[in-house]
Amino acid sequence: MVSEETKSVIARAKDIYEQRLRIDLEADRRDQFVAIEPDSGEFFGAETFDAAVKLARSKYPSKLSHTIRIGHAAAFHIGVMCQ
Repeated sequence: MVSEETKSVIARAKDIYEQRLRIDLEADRRDQFVAIEPDSGEFFGAETFDAAVKLARSKYPSKLSHTIRIGHAAAFHIGVMCQ
């Protein structure tokens, strides 16, 4: 079960992405990852999910952030390709 705090972090981070970051990041960093710490509004871009999370945690070790794959609806795609 996802806590209300986590739901709030996700919603606020997604708002920051949509309102401030999407256009620039999708033009220059598509397929990379961005971790957003919504209280400060700071974001941390990296080539991998883990690297983006580590950057956010190194600056804000006690805060939650939300990580988005730039230009995608989900950070990860899980499934099977049918032919």
